[in-house]
Amino acid sequence: MLDKAKKYVLLGSCFSQYMGAKMEAEGYHAVCNPLGTLFNPESIRNTVLHALKGNADSLPMFRDEAMQEWRCWWANTRFRAPQEEDARALVQDAFRVLGNALCHADRLFLTLGTNVCYRLVDDGMVVSNCQRQPDCLFQETTLSVEKVCVVLAHTIDCLLAKNTTLRITFTVSPYRYRKYGWHRSQLSKATLLLAIDEMQRRYPGHVDYFPSYEMMMDELRDYRYYAPDGLHPSPEAVDIIWNRLCE
Repeated sequence: MLDKAKKYVLLGSCFSQYMGAKMEAEGYHAVCNPLGTLFNPESIRNTVLHALKGNADSLPMFRDEAMQEWRCWWANTRFRAPQEEDARALVQDAFRVLGNALCHADRLFLTLGTNVCYRLVDDGMVVSNCQRQPDCLFQETTLSVEKVCVVLAHTIDCLLAKNTTLRITFTVSPYRYRKYGWHRSQLSKATLLLAIDEMQRRYPGHVDYFPSYEMMMDELRDYRYYAPDGLHPSPEAVDIIWNRLCE
């Protein structure tokens, strides 16, 4: 599947980080999560659409009064500065990198982690990162299969409008969300899997699926393949899945 002559973009949960790090170490041309990790389909859509449009004025900036610095709801906590214009410039530069990469990529790996997203109570906007702000600012929302399909289809349509030859490979993160409870975590993964299956039917020739989640759950289910937290894949598991991806 992988070819060092081609260009790749990886977006999504921490599993994208694992594979992106492997690609970079092996000399592949890859751009991985320039705005930080993304966990749910809504956050991924926001990131992709803004990267393709590139309007700096539409970035959702806010001031963290406790730290006396400016941040963005659609970026990792590392994007911050005492002055709004400086913080905005940092975020917009990362979006420019992503936008250019998406327009020229041969393949995009999208790793979905959960169907749970967090919206600002004030305006309902989905955030990519809660920025360690008080829980009272957010409302937790669970996306249905139908809603995930709508979001993913919109994302794919916008991508293909800019890059007609792009191939999109979905994966589902093997990370389990203990804070939601094991049963709810499984329902979340099932929701994502059903939505991805529908995308494969709607976009034949453009969308496929790599079963990293199934590998962890079935082939590597022994706890020696997990990190000490019992939730993340161990380095050995990452190596095994990486080798399978290369094959």
